Amino acid sequence: MNATGAIAAAVVPAAGRGERLGPGAPKALRDLGGVPLLVHAVRALTRSRAVGLVVVAAPADGVAEVVALLDSHGLEGKDIRVVAGGDTRQESVRLGLAAIPAEVGIVLVHDAARPLVPVEVVDAVASAVRAGAEAVVPAVPLADTVKRVEPVPGGPEPVLDTPDRATLRAVQTPQGFRRDTLAEVHAKALAEESAGSGGALPPVTDDAGLVERFGGRVVVVPGHEEAFKVTRPLDLVLAEAVLARRRAADAY
Repeated sequence: MNATGAIAAAVVPAAGRGERLGPGAPKALRDLGGVPLLVHAVRALTRSRAVGLVVVAAPADGVAEVVALLDSHGLEGKDIRVVAGGDTRQESVRLGLAAIPAEVGIVLVHDAARPLVPVEVVDAVASAVRAGAEAVVPAVPLADTVKRVEPVPGGPEPVLDTPDRATLRAVQTPQGFRRDTLAEVHAKALAEESAGSGGALPPVTDDAGLVERFGGRVVVVPGHEEAFKVTRPLDLVLAEAVLARRRAADAY
């Protein structure tokens, strides 16, 4: 890690349960090709020369288990720190950010459930922040037509309109930020929560959304179709197929 802040640190929030994958271990610890999703995700980050440190926010009662897990998969030589995460993704990112040395000026946030992100996506995000962007997200165009609806639980939902698909992108991770920008928006979000005003605002599902909420500018760089999120059992089947293809080509 150098004093200029040009080398990035990455935070991996991995304290969630991931119930949509079914009962069992936390989602980040589910196996993909015999290796936990979390290990794949951390390994993908450490392959990038742009990343000098990875901080994993683990379940509060599983820090020692995650440390042992990462060590057992050949990651003990990397600069990886494991801290206790929080009850929410936002809290876990905040706790992970607090463990990053002050001189680090670029921070990436990556979902443990995106185990197969190619290294070129990690590099592109870090490079865009290094070039001056305050917040960067990788994203891909949508293949499907999208309808905006009025939610009706359990019943037919009226369509409100059909957004122009050419203006829409499906956002992935890692997302990249100037460290001061990320710290500032998380502090503001925490102040909102403490004031009890969070419920009146729309939910934010990623860190770039926090930057947008507080008036910052977010830019998009090309993502990759293999950086999809493993959320449901079918996603895990697709990830197994991608991993098998990579291994057959000696690319993983």
